[in-house]
Amino acid sequence: MEEELKQVQEKLHAAYIKLNTSNENMQSFNEELISTNEEMQSTNEEIQSVNEELHSINAEYQLKNKELGQSNDDLNNYFRSNINGLLFVNKDLLLMKFSPGTVKQINLLPSDVGRPLSNISTNIKMETIIEDIRTVLATGNIVSKEIQTSNGRWYQIMSMPYTQSDNSLTGAIITFNDISDLKETQHELDKKNLSLLRINEDLDNFVHTTSHDLLAPLSNIEMSIELMNTLEVPDPELNKFLRVINSSIKKFRSLITDIATVAKLESGLVTTDIIKLEELLNDIEWSLESKIKAANAVIQRNFEIKELAFSRKNLRSILFNLISNSIKFRSAESPVIVVSCIQSGDKIILTVEDNGIGIAGEQIEKIFELYGRVDNTIEGHGIGLYLAKKIIESSGGEILVESEINKGSKFTVYLQQQTKVSASKPVLN
Repeated sequence: MEEELKQVQEKLHAAYIKLNTSNENMQSFNEELISTNEEMQSTNEEIQSVNEELHSINAEYQLKNKELGQSNDDLNNYFRSNINGLLFVNKDLLLMKFSPGTVKQINLLPSDVGRPLSNISTNIKMETIIEDIRTVLATGNIVSKEIQTSNGRWYQIMSMPYTQSDNSLTGAIITFNDISDLKETQHELDKKNLSLLRINEDLDNFVHTTSHDLLAPLSNIEMSIELMNTLEVPDPELNKFLRVINSSIKKFRSLITDIATVAKLESGLVTTDIIKLEELLNDIEWSLESKIKAANAVIQRNFEIKELAFSRKNLRSILFNLISNSIKFRSAESPVIVVSCIQSGDKIILTVEDNGIGIAGEQIEKIFELYGRVDNTIEGHGIGLYLAKKIIESSGGEILVESEINKGSKFTVYLQQQTKVSASKPVLN
């Protein structure tokens, strides 16, 4: 019994040892399970975070898909509503997409998508379009041509590069714009322009011929009047009529000359000369000698530029009119007229400044109108300044006015410099 008890005790002790070892192992497993559980919990949190990010990305993708769908709808609606033709082809000249309007120019079916353009029948010579597309694909440039179809319609065909967001060229876009009505209108305009050109030529010839034919009998009338002026007239009233006739003849000659000058400007029959300003102004002063003496006028000169290239008759007409007006529209003081010519950049600036009665601001535009006169009590036709402005603007220049009542006026003429006579003498056209 004692031996059996001892054995049982030994077995029990061994069992206790095994149980203790098992307990320690279980405790170790438990610690590992706790650690694994913590790791799983951390992983779960990470998965939850990733899930939230995926949810956010999914929402963004849904928004993008909605925007893409809207853009696709807009593009499809544009395609359907576009009356002009649109073709999309890839680098291999395969048809990728087309608008309904293209069916009017090319016989297309939905099944043609993916087929080569050369295999599609059309009213237009596809060889020309395919050649243009190859040029676009090779150079990236836009090619535009006007082509007439077999049914007589005209189209503007434009081939453009099709590029992606990275600027890579992946194909071409071909547009068909019907310009048949425009061509017809252009043809009608060409016929009308040709007719107007003929009318203008006839009018120019009429003006030149008429002015030439009128000057001959006018000279005879002037000679007759001069002869009558040398005769003694017993009736003083006749002298008064002779003065009126003399004045009318001079105005008539001036009017014919001005009309002929306008006609020459319109037809471009103007020659360019090298003009010495000092000599030109001397000639003008000689022509206005009696008026200068009567008004006790003083003409001052300030020429930085001594010579320029222009039509001598036209420049003389401009300066003659401006100086003559400065004398006519003088104030109570003796006229002081300053004529200047300077260079500013690529411009030559001519100015005529006086101390006359001036011009009201609202009247400045009127003085350049045909027959536009500010004061009808002073002699004149209202053509001089109109003609001067027309001459200046026809040569690419500009004329401006600064004026103040009772303080005088300043006329500034801007002319474009073209070439040079010498290093210090610019010349104008």
